[in-house]
Amino acid sequence: MFCTFAAWLINKAGHPFEQPQEYDDPNATISNILSELRSFGRPADFPPSKLKSGYGEHVCYVLDCLAEEALKYIGFTWKRPTYPVEELEEETVADDDAELTLNKVDEEFLEEETDNEENFIDLNVLKAQTYRLDMNESAKQGDILESTTDAAEWSLEVERVLPQLRVTIRTDNKDWRIHVDQMHQHRSGIESALKETKGFLDKLHNETSRTLEKISSREKYINSQLEHLVQEYRAAQAQLSEARERYQQGNGGVTERTRLLSEVTEELEKVKQEMEEKGSSMTDGAPLVKIKQSLTKLKQETVQMDIRIGVVEHTLLQSKLKEKSNMTRDMHATVIPESAIGSY
Repeated sequence: MFCTFAAWLINKAGHPFEQPQEYDDPNATISNILSELRSFGRPADFPPSKLKSGYGEHVCYVLDCLAEEALKYIGFTWKRPTYPVEELEEETVADDDAELTLNKVDEEFLEEETDNEENFIDLNVLKAQTYRLDMNESAKQGDILESTTDAAEWSLEVERVLPQLRVTIRTDNKDWRIHVDQMHQHRSGIESALKETKGFLDKLHNETSRTLEKISSREKYINSQLEHLVQEYRAAQAQLSEARERYQQGNGGVTERTRLLSEVTEELEKVKQEMEEKGSSMTDGAPLVKIKQSLTKLKQETVQMDIRIGVVEHTLLQSKLKEKSNMTRDMHATVIPESAIGSY
């Protein structure tokens, strides 16, 4: 996948590159990819074996460089981001829960009225009755205005409807006034807690200071009382260090002498072994027998050599005599008689 993706990016960057096949040599393919990467002017200071696994930091680096070169070749440029336009809700006075208006009260009252019709008075009937009463009253302008409604019934109706007319104002947690109130509440709580805590902290500080003073004074007293013991301890420490040094020196001498003793023991063992060999050779008669046998053999060989020497001398004397007689005969044969010379 890495080689295929790299080949596709190289082609996108304007350099022809064959798509690698499954049975191609991976070393050759990776070397070609690195060569193309260097041709773009990108450094590749790592061995090709880092790309064989197909994952890792170097693989990401190669793909990143090839992607940048491909984007440069096709002329890709980043555009400024375009943010979607959010539709802002129309802010009306009726949406503010912190403000109460007459329209909102009427709407809430009508919604509650539709939900619980059996618990409310029919407003249309009331309006019709009121209209008729107004007409009657207008007709009787001269009469004195008097209420025909029973006060007890009116009180009962008011008590029945009063819970439905209760208006609750929901506060907004984002309002700065609420934040200011919360800040004031937290500040007052912190101040009240600080007053109590400060007293405990002051008390703890005073107790700690007194304890530290007692500890320092006690330490000074102990140091003054144990000064001679401290000096004795220091002297003992010095003596101990000196004894350790002497022990180290003596231990070094013992080691050297042990080495010399081992060498001397080895030499003594060698001498003992040689002495034992010589003693065994002196007490043993086998060498003497061997010497006698050798002497006898030498005598026999000497006699044989004397016989051979005599034979050789006799043969040499015979050859000399024979040669001498031959020379004499030759000399007599070459002498020319005087009679033969006169005839010539």
